[in-house]
Amino acid sequence: MDIRPAATLVLTKDTDEGPKILLLQRTWDAVFMPGYFVFPGGSVDDQENNGRAHAIGRADTEISQTMAMDEGGADYMLAAVRECFEEAGILLAVDEKGAALTQDHPIHSDREALFKGELTLAELCHRYNLTIPLDRLGYLGHWVTPPGPPRRFDTRFFIAVAPEGQRASHDGNETIDHVWLSPAEALEDHRSGRRLLGLPTIGTLRILAEFGTTEALMRYVHANPPEPYPNKPWPVVKKDRTTMLEPGAPAYDEAVKLDPEGAGSTHADIVPGKPVEVAAGVIRLTAPNPGMMTGPGTNTYVLGHKRFTVLDPGPDDATHIERILELTGGAIDQVVVTHTHQDHSPATVALKARTGCRVYGQPAPEGPAQDQTFSPDVEPVNGDLIVTEAGTLKALYTPGHASNHLCYLLLEQELLFSGDHIMQGSTVVINPPDGDMKAYLESLYDLLAESVRYIAPAHGFLMARPESVIDYLITHRLAREHKVVRVLKSLAPASLKDLTAKAYDDVPAAIHGVAARSALAHLLKLEADGRAAREGDIWRTTPDI
Repeated sequence: MDIRPAATLVLTKDTDEGPKILLLQRTWDAVFMPGYFVFPGGSVDDQENNGRAHAIGRADTEISQTMAMDEGGADYMLAAVRECFEEAGILLAVDEKGAALTQDHPIHSDREALFKGELTLAELCHRYNLTIPLDRLGYLGHWVTPPGPPRRFDTRFFIAVAPEGQRASHDGNETIDHVWLSPAEALEDHRSGRRLLGLPTIGTLRILAEFGTTEALMRYVHANPPEPYPNKPWPVVKKDRTTMLEPGAPAYDEAVKLDPEGAGSTHADIVPGKPVEVAAGVIRLTAPNPGMMTGPGTNTYVLGHKRFTVLDPGPDDATHIERILELTGGAIDQVVVTHTHQDHSPATVALKARTGCRVYGQPAPEGPAQDQTFSPDVEPVNGDLIVTEAGTLKALYTPGHASNHLCYLLLEQELLFSGDHIMQGSTVVINPPDGDMKAYLESLYDLLAESVRYIAPAHGFLMARPESVIDYLITHRLAREHKVVRVLKSLAPASLKDLTAKAYDDVPAAIHGVAARSALAHLLKLEADGRAAREGDIWRTTPDI
């Protein structure tokens, strides 16, 4: 799939309540991000460079250097300006006297012609003797759509103060609504489920929420260009051969971290029983239990140098247990468990019998999926600290996938052992009654408050940019929640089976049984939020929804 170059423009303005930003709602018929609230933006087209003749303020060489590009940075800025005019009706241009345009300027009558491609931005600038002051745009961020969506974009984000004399208006085609909100209001609307926001929008809003005026915001943006987004293939070993790994591939972040010089010394596949040092004093050892629910297998992490802490010892598998003992020489002081599903904790019994280690974790709740043999010596609560030779582990209570789930943050290395709370390559199962969607989402938000550089999941490779990983999970769940709400409105009153068939019409019917458990988790969250109600097995909306 081709990755299209794209540009987005964040418009901000000062109000009595502080800075506000413009968000547009995409049509529900859109192929990409239907119904989402976004900043004005779209693809960079071949005509953008013609607009350079009408640009002032900064040259392409300076802009491109700021954006870590060889050339063409100005074209992204011009695309952002054009798309903003097409979608929001606001044009960042000045007339021959250097004055910003007002709402009564005749160029507004050509907005639709620009949208249809009958005129270019360069032609409009020539017709009305306008120039585009590119120095009024700040470079805010860079985002490449991860693999999976039907379309992928390599998007540059810019920001500018909206001209006072123009009014925003959605185009009625690609966008169906618009709103000015403070960044904090927009983030709260997303968290409460009132508005759908995408990952880069959320990350951008967090940056903007730190500033009390547009002047302070723009001063910061001009002085602090974002770090370049990783976009170079990286050499790795796969099946005993050297190959190049594309950004976004599962092993990419780990390869860049462990092999920063690009020598091709890391592996792009996880081999059960093969130890990999993923951080100083931290070895990953994967159990030989690959499968649909476990991916390449369940990761055990061994922390220490001479005396060891074993995190998630894994299933009761003799080969895996012996490999742990071989790797540690039996010098295991502690076993720490994220939760008590059958692929995470059962090996604890054998390790304790062989080493006399101290066991940390929460007791198993009821249920056949739980390891009832698990018997902790210490039951950590949120914020408790556990000392290991690799550093201090901070326990973080993260219910949702399981009611007794804990993540552990290795403070000195800002490395989060996420258990099954965050997995690579798939979303985790939320299966009521022990699984709780509301608690899961709240736990994800809690993790955003922690200082984390890398995530070490129970299934998969290390993951960088943890905020983006967490935002993706939140957004994915809330997008499904919005679909459940829309279906419930159209069908209510409805049974769980009927609602699942329509709300999960994008997944194979063969797994609708599993999907029904997820649908129930969403409905129970909506019920807890006061947005859905049930009588027996029949669900309906509430007046608040």
